Amino acid sequence: MLELLFSLFVSPSNAPVTNYATVIQTLQQIQQANPTTTQLIDLGPSDSGQNIVGIKIGDGERANLIVGTHHGNEYGSTAVAMGAADAFAKNPIKGHTVYIIPVLNIPGFNSRSRYERIGGMNSVDQNRDYPGPCITSKPFKSKATKALADFIDQKNIISSATLHTHWPAVLYPWGFSTRDVMTKDDSTFIQLSKDAAVESGYDVGNSKDMLYAADGAFEDYAYWKHGIWSLLFEMGTTHNPSETQMAQMVSVNVPGIRRFFENAPKERAKDHAFTGKCDRSIMQRTHLE
Repeated sequence: MLELLFSLFVSPSNAPVTNYATVIQTLQQIQQANPTTTQLIDLGPSDSGQNIVGIKIGDGERANLIVGTHHGNEYGSTAVAMGAADAFAKNPIKGHTVYIIPVLNIPGFNSRSRYERIGGMNSVDQNRDYPGPCITSKPFKSKATKALADFIDQKNIISSATLHTHWPAVLYPWGFSTRDVMTKDDSTFIQLSKDAAVESGYDVGNSKDMLYAADGAFEDYAYWKHGIWSLLFEMGTTHNPSETQMAQMVSVNVPGIRRFFENAPKERAKDHAFTGKCDRSIMQRTHLE
């Protein structure tokens, strides 16, 4: 099932052939093959008019979330989200409910663009579109990011994994424009990140220090706003993985995501406010990946 999906992501020349309809069809197939453990979900329409479809797996009290493809050109993240959906549907995590949104940026995914077109010539980087303590622009320009934010509040998400490519690491908050990157939960985040990287061997660390400062990212928003145990998975070594590379990304990351959810605290963090200072000068020395 997933092998067919992966093959549709690449052409013989390794040029991506992304198609959101195929993702929905594969989710439907996973649900039909596992009717007692899964249910399709719908977060509502994006700016493109297409509905943001995902899958619910299990019915436990602890709610977890996996989100792929904030950036439409990072289709390897979609592959890992779909791999997790297939694996967890066959073997749900006892006591957990896992919600998986394989594609948040539907227009970007279909056109293989990092950005989401939200009308006319306007576009937005979805993973810079969330509120945060160092945000200076208006958040939630995208209907998709607002829908996801509403969803995590409604479902009382406890832990979340957001999937990106291509800088092999498992990262934790804070990742925005500050030099005060430590949280009061650093020791927990470090252990959870190590748990998630057993198979992949990825580096683990603070998002801003190991990658770059990024204001408005989902991972920081989820922890800052709600105390959600939120990890960022930067997977693989390319934005253009082959079918073989996508399968390898699934094999080394899905077990770690599962272990992260199993070992995360049973409740949201209690003391998750940011008490440091913002430093926008840091943003001038960072770049997009």
